[in-house]
Amino acid sequence: MAISASEIHEHMKIVGSDGQHVGTVDRIEGDRIKLTKNDAAAQGKHQYIELSQVGEVKDGEVCLSQKAEEAKRRFN
Repeated sequence: MAISASEIHEHMKIVGSDGQHVGTVDRIEGDRIKLTKNDAAAQGKHQYIELSQVGEVKDGEVCLSQKAEEAKRRFN
Protein backbone atom coordinates (compact mmCIF):
# COMPACT_ATOMS: atom_id res chain seq x y z
CA MET A 1 0.00 0.00 0.00
CA ALA A 2 1.40 3.39 -0.99
CA ILE A 3 1.81 6.05 1.66
CA SER A 4 -0.01 9.32 1.05
CA ALA A 5 2.02 12.49 1.54
CA SER A 6 -0.92 13.85 3.57
CA GLU A 7 -0.07 11.33 6.32
CA ILE A 8 3.33 12.96 6.87
CA HIS A 9 3.57 16.19 8.83
CA GLU A 10 6.21 18.72 9.89
CA HIS A 11 8.40 17.70 12.84
CA MET A 12 7.59 13.97 12.62
CA LYS A 13 10.52 11.69 13.43
CA ILE A 14 11.80 9.46 10.65
CA VAL A 15 13.15 6.06 11.63
CA GLY A 16 14.62 3.15 9.73
CA SER A 17 13.15 -0.35 9.74
CA ASP A 18 15.58 -1.07 12.59
CA GLY A 19 13.99 1.71 14.71
CA GLN A 20 17.10 3.92 14.48
CA HIS A 21 16.74 7.69 13.96
CA VAL A 22 17.15 8.96 10.39
CA GLY A 23 15.90 12.54 10.64
CA THR A 24 13.01 14.92 11.22
CA VAL A 25 10.46 16.02 8.63
CA ASP A 26 10.72 19.64 7.49
CA ARG A 27 8.09 19.34 4.75
CA ILE A 28 6.97 17.42 1.67
CA GLU A 29 8.33 18.63 -1.67
CA GLY A 30 6.77 16.77 -4.57
CA ASP A 31 7.50 13.07 -4.11
CA ARG A 32 10.22 13.62 -1.51
CA ILE A 33 10.42 14.35 2.20
CA LYS A 34 12.70 17.28 3.02
CA LEU A 35 14.47 16.76 6.36
CA THR A 36 15.29 19.58 8.76
CA LYS A 37 18.92 20.58 8.44
CA ASN A 38 19.35 21.23 12.18
CA ASP A 39 18.78 17.53 12.97
CA ALA A 40 22.10 15.91 13.93
CA ALA A 41 21.59 13.16 11.32
CA ALA A 42 21.25 15.72 8.50
CA GLN A 43 24.91 16.78 8.62
CA GLY A 44 24.01 20.47 8.62
CA LYS A 45 22.13 20.53 5.33
CA HIS A 46 18.70 19.65 4.02
CA GLN A 47 18.54 16.00 3.03
CA TYR A 48 15.76 14.32 1.07
CA ILE A 49 14.11 10.92 1.24
CA GLU A 50 11.89 9.59 -1.52
CA LEU A 51 8.30 8.89 -0.46
CA SER A 52 8.77 5.45 -2.05
CA GLN A 53 11.20 4.62 0.80
CA VAL A 54 8.43 4.99 3.41
CA GLY A 55 7.05 1.68 4.66
CA GLU A 56 4.38 3.08 6.97
CA VAL A 57 3.39 5.94 9.22
CA LYS A 58 2.85 4.56 12.71
CA ASP A 59 2.59 6.05 16.20
CA GLY A 60 3.44 9.52 14.89
CA GLU A 61 6.63 8.39 13.16
CA VAL A 62 7.58 7.89 9.54
CA CYS A 63 8.93 4.34 9.32
CA LEU A 64 11.13 3.57 6.34
CA SER A 65 11.31 0.25 4.55
CA GLN A 66 15.09 0.00 5.02
CA LYS A 67 17.51 0.30 7.91
CA ALA A 68 18.62 3.77 9.00
CA GLU A 69 22.20 3.44 7.69
CA GLU A 70 20.96 2.42 4.23
CA ALA A 71 18.52 5.34 4.18
CA LYS A 72 21.28 7.79 5.12
CA ARG A 73 23.47 6.48 2.31
CA ARG A 74 20.62 7.26 -0.08
CA PHE A 75 20.19 10.91 1.04
CA ASN A 76 19.89 13.15 -1.98
